[in-house]
Amino acid sequence: QVQLVESGGGLVQSGGSLRLSCAASANIFTIYAMGWYRQAPGKQREVVARVTSGGSTNYVDSVKGRFTSSRDNAKNTVYLLMNDLQPGDTADYYCKGEPPYITMRNYWGQGTQVTVSS
Repeated sequence: QVQLVESGGGLVQSGGSLRLSCAASANIFTIYAMGWYRQAPGKQREVVARVTSGGSTNYVDSVKGRFTSSRDNAKNTVYLLMNDLQPGDTADYYCKGEPPYITMRNYWGQGTQVTVSS
């Protein structure tokens, strides 16, 4: 059973930083794109960032310049460094393994909570 395990969430003051990690249990994820999603209370889950298998990244406009996603394939781990956090960033954050082929399944982590106080 392939698993994604997130860590690094917590409570931080406005302007602070956190680094989330998402560790995969299998090296199959070297061929997966990895997405970071978040879901705030009462809102739909939204994609925040994505890093391809080759390391290219893209971000939703609201986090550009503040969030950086990266991956270490040797460790089967993807990271989301979040700087200048704002109360609007408060949400549960999830990583998602997105396969290169539609015949393969995607995987979700269990989520980690990020709370930003003003």
